[in-house]
Amino acid sequence: MSSTLSTEPGLLQHRSYVAYWCARTATNAAYQMQAVAVGWQIYELTGSAFDLGLVGLVQFFPVVVLGLVVGQIADRYDRRFVVGTCQVVKALAAAAFAAGTLGGFLSRDAMLAILLVSGSARAFETPTMHALVPGIVPPALLPRAIAASGTATQSAIIGGPAIGGLLYVFGAATVYLTCTAVFVLACVAASLIRLQGPPPEKKPVTLETIFAGFRYIFQNKVVLGAITLDLFVMLLGGVTALLPVYAKDVLETGPWGLGLLRSAPAIGALAISVWLAHHQLQHRVGHVLFVSVSAFGLSAIVFAFSASLALSMAALAVYGACDAVSVVIRHSLVQTRTPNEMLGRVLAVNSMFTGTSGTLGEFRAGAVAAAFGAFTSVLVGGIGAVAVALLWMRLFPEIAKIDKIQGQH
Repeated sequence: MSSTLSTEPGLLQHRSYVAYWCARTATNAAYQMQAVAVGWQIYELTGSAFDLGLVGLVQFFPVVVLGLVVGQIADRYDRRFVVGTCQVVKALAAAAFAAGTLGGFLSRDAMLAILLVSGSARAFETPTMHALVPGIVPPALLPRAIAASGTATQSAIIGGPAIGGLLYVFGAATVYLTCTAVFVLACVAASLIRLQGPPPEKKPVTLETIFAGFRYIFQNKVVLGAITLDLFVMLLGGVTALLPVYAKDVLETGPWGLGLLRSAPAIGALAISVWLAHHQLQHRVGHVLFVSVSAFGLSAIVFAFSASLALSMAALAVYGACDAVSVVIRHSLVQTRTPNEMLGRVLAVNSMFTGTSGTLGEFRAGAVAAAFGAFTSVLVGGIGAVAVALLWMRLFPEIAKIDKIQGQH
């Protein structure tokens, strides 16, 4: 942890941010470990790429259905309590996976039902976790804090799948029980966060306050373009759902190979996130955003053609690095251009777009792979991601012209 956080000396002076970083790392690590076990276990049970897509679909629905409620909760109640409660729910879900595995009654449908519960908790957790940052660090440190927060996620994505793949050697239940413990640790870390400023004001809930996030986004072309760019790129270019297929059928590896493949994007992402924490982007930010998205799509195309584990990992590392650049820029643009009192609602809407793009993208990848093969699914997705980047440059010229991240509310 210290090697990552030390990229920003000022952040280490804020103990609440350190606690936040630990909570975010722990919850994401456990989530990634669980994803490896669930993916491999379902594929072993059914041998169906379509069922791998269903894993994404059942986690897609809570983000959409609960999106408006999430925003209200994040802006009206203590965000630390919301995050901590989500960890408890996810711990119980992981424990249910373990119990079902040990008892021998964990069917595909039971796994999807548990994922629906866990996905509901994650639907509340993700935007609330992001909305915590402005209340932990002073405004001058916000862009750097966002970049360093990315290292928490990427550290977890690197370590989580690798550890999950290794633990799977001792059985899926071992992975799930470990996830249960780590989610509990994340809850403890979240309880140590101390927020700056007064608690959120509980204004009456009206139609105006419910849809305030949507209204703000659609009135701000930069925020709208940044959010929808991620929506369509991840909807088309996501490859995560098909990694079990590539690991088992194309690269002919075991769970350890799947863990390495899932970790590879995070290796590239972590490297670039640490660099960004040292060297904040100063100029031509909009141009960098579109270049990174285009390179993201091209790396997916390389992965589609690869039949080598080493080349596949290299392509996925570039894939992850490009995605990390895009994430840091987009999140910074959204958070620096949104008032803190409505940040929860805006980020909830953002999560409805970005969160659903990943899970719905997994379903798209699985469905296309079931119909036309994994190669076609990944190839078409990579080409589509490049096309979206080129189209968005024309639809949202305001983004392409951005020179610096910081903007006015």
